[in-house]
Amino acid sequence: MSSAPPPPYVALSENNGSLRPPPYRRNVPRYQSTHHKKGGSGCLRCICCCYCLLFLFIFIVSAFILYFYTFYKPQMPSYHVEGMTVQAFDLQSDFSLLTQFLVTVKAENPNENIGFIYGRENAVTVSYEDSTLCTGNLPHFHQGHKNTTMMKVLMSGKSEFGSGLQEALMKNQKAGHIPLLVQVKVPVNVVVGEFPLRHFTVSVNCSLVVDNLSPNKKIGILTSKYNVGVSL
Repeated sequence: MSSAPPPPYVALSENNGSLRPPPYRRNVPRYQSTHHKKGGSGCLRCICCCYCLLFLFIFIVSAFILYFYTFYKPQMPSYHVEGMTVQAFDLQSDFSLLTQFLVTVKAENPNENIGFIYGRENAVTVSYEDSTLCTGNLPHFHQGHKNTTMMKVLMSGKSEFGSGLQEALMKNQKAGHIPLLVQVKVPVNVVVGEFPLRHFTVSVNCSLVVDNLSPNKKIGILTSKYNVGVSL
């Protein structure tokens, strides 16, 4: 006799059954917020635009500089001390020195399309062994294209000279080998065509060795060394 098939389901007792139906769960669809992505993409676009503008600005400035240097071919002007005349050189009993020099400075502008305007607030100093002998000023003028200008600067001063410095100066004078330092500091405006640009300051240090400092006597320049600096 064949056994009966098992029932299609089994009733579970609420008290003794170990199996329980799974709890009812509701699968709630999840939605991702797109607000953060939109904000991030907006910032990225802004940064890209800033970089593009920066690169464009750099390109324009580079192209302008390249055009300027190719077309105008700017060159630095040169400066030389051409001569010096001693009009007064008197050692006083109180260890002071009265001096008056007339210094001739040659300024050459080699540029064909660039000029220079030399400002009034300039200074020229002649010193010996770090002691100032006399001071003066360059004339205020506009130097044109391909121009050479000779400037005569009258300088005077009174300086305190100790006995040791006087003896050293007299020794150099007797040997015909006197070291001097001529310093020039002048504000200069660059003029391109007819348009003046921003100014810069030119500093010239000229180390000279002259053969004498006798009044009303021609002074010979034995050696000269120049150092030119530019600052904004």
